[in-house]
Amino acid sequence: METSSRELQAAEYLEKHHIKELVSYLTSALLFFRPEKPKEYLISLLERLRIAKVTGVAFPFFMDNSNIVAMFEMMDSSGRGTISFVQYKEALKTLGLSTEDEDLQDDGHKITLDKFKEEVCIHPASLRAFARKF
Repeated sequence: METSSRELQAAEYLEKHHIKELVSYLTSALLFFRPEKPKEYLISLLERLRIAKVTGVAFPFFMDNSNIVAMFEMMDSSGRGTISFVQYKEALKTLGLSTEDEDLQDDGHKITLDKFKEEVCIHPASLRAFARKF
C-alpha cells in the first residue's frame, strides 16, 4: 500500500510542477539542435526559462524559417506538399508549442507548408504560457 501512495505522490508532484512537459521540451530541443555541449545548452535553456518567468519577458522561440521548412520536409517524406493533422499536432507537441490539454481541432484539411509556418509562428504564445508554468 505504501508503494502506491508514494507513486501517487510522485505523480502529483510531477504534474503540479509540469516536470514531464519540461523534460519533454528539453529533450526535444537537444535532439533538434544537437549542441556540442549538451549540459551547458540545457543549463542555458533553464536559465532562459527562469528569466522569462521572473521578468515576464517572452521565452525566446528558437525556430527560424529554415528550421520550420526542414521539420515540415521530414514529416512530408513523400514530397506531397502536405502533412496530416496528426503529424502537425505531434510536431507542435515536440516543439513544446502545444500541451496535452490544448484541444486542437482537425478541420479535415491537410496541412501545407504555408499553413504549418503560420501555425508555428502563432503558437509562441503557447510557449510563453509554457515558460510561465515553471
